Amino acid sequence: MGRAVKISLKQGTRTRPDIADKRMANRSPSGAKTLALAVLLLAQLACGGLDLLVEDLAVRETVQGDWIRVTFTDPRYPEEEADRHGGIDRELIAVIDQAETTVDLVAYDFDLRSVAEALIAAEQRGVRVRVVTESENVPDNRHVLIDLERAGIPVIEDNRENGLMHNKFVVIDGASVWTGSWNMTENGTYRNNNNAVLITSQALADNYTSEFEEMVARQFGPDSPTDTPYPRLTIAVEADGETQRRVELENYFSPEDDVDDRIIAAIGRARRRIRFMAFVFTSDAIADAMLERAEDGVVVQGVMESRNVNGQYDEYQRLQSASHDVLLDGNPYIMHHKVIIIDDETVILGSYNFSRSAEISNDENVLIIHDPAVASLFVEEFGRIYQQARTAE
Repeated sequence: MGRAVKISLKQGTRTRPDIADKRMANRSPSGAKTLALAVLLLAQLACGGLDLLVEDLAVRETVQGDWIRVTFTDPRYPEEEADRHGGIDRELIAVIDQAETTVDLVAYDFDLRSVAEALIAAEQRGVRVRVVTESENVPDNRHVLIDLERAGIPVIEDNRENGLMHNKFVVIDGASVWTGSWNMTENGTYRNNNNAVLITSQALADNYTSEFEEMVARQFGPDSPTDTPYPRLTIAVEADGETQRRVELENYFSPEDDVDDRIIAAIGRARRRIRFMAFVFTSDAIADAMLERAEDGVVVQGVMESRNVNGQYDEYQRLQSASHDVLLDGNPYIMHHKVIIIDDETVILGSYNFSRSAEISNDENVLIIHDPAVASLFVEEFGRIYQQARTAE
C-alpha cells in the first residue's frame, strides 16, 4: 500500500513557542516599515505583552519537545486502489483534527476527499478554515472544492494567465507549518515520491501566514511584496528545562525573495558532498553552482525524474557529462521531490522546482534547514530513491 514513512526527531506532540529573539533580517523592506515594526516590538516588550525579543538580525525561538516531523510517501508498484489507505494525508488530517482556531491551506492541486472532510469538520466545530488553490487545476478538482464552499469555506483561486500558484502548505493555529513537495492528490499520496515536514514555530507560521494573506489580497507571483517577517530564525529545542540543540532555518518565497541566489549560496558552502532529488532541473545557475563545487572536489550525486529530461533546457546531460553520479529515477509513476542535501548537514526543500518559472513567475516556498538530524532523514530517503534508480537502469 502507499503508506507514509513518518519520523519524529523527538517524542511528543505539538508544542508551543516559548521565547524567541526576533530580528528583522536580511530583508529589504522600507526603512519606515522596519522602524515602525521595531518600535512596535519594543513597546510590546516594555508592556510585557510579547515573548519575542529584538536582537541583531535573527530570530530565536524556543520550543519544547517535538519541533519537527518529517514524512515521506512510500509508493508501491503496481499501485492498486484497494491499497489507498494509511498515506501521508493521514498525518495532515491528524494535525487539522487538533486545530483550535485557524487552518489556512494552500494547495497547487487538491483532490483528496479525506483532507476536504477534515477541513469541513474543522469548520463545523468553529475553526476558521480558508483555502487557496491554482485555478488551472480547479476543473479537475471541482468535486472536492464545491463541498468546501458549500460548508462555508472560502476557496481563493489565483486566476492568472502567466505563472502558477505552486505552493503546498498549511498553517495551523498560527503556530505550526506543514509544507514540502506533496500535492494533496491521490497520485501525490500513493504513486509519487514526496516529502512533507511539520514544524512547530510561531515565527515560521507568521511567515507563511503573511504569504497566505497576500494571496487572499490577490497578490500573486511578481505582485507579491517582499515582506517575509523572519527569513532567518533559530529554534532552540528544549527538554527537561535544558536546551538540547539549536536549529538554524532559512525561509524564502518566490519570486520576491531571490530564491535562486539563496540556494546557490547554500551550495557554495558545500565542502564534501551534494545530493539532490529533482522533479524538474532546468536552472543553469544552480547547475553551475554544483559544477563549480565539483571542480573543488565536492562529490555530486543526484536523481532526476525521467519524464523531465532530454528536453531543450534540462541539466541532466550537462551534469552527467561532467562525470557526476546523476541517475534517472526508477519510479514508474513520478519522483516528485525538490530536495538538495549539503554535507549531510543542510537540507533545501519545499515546492520550488529548480527552474526559471519557479524563480520568476510561480508562487513557491523554500526552507533551508541547517540540522544534521533532519539531513540524515533526507539522506536515507535519497538512498532509497537512488537505489531504486540504480535497479531500474
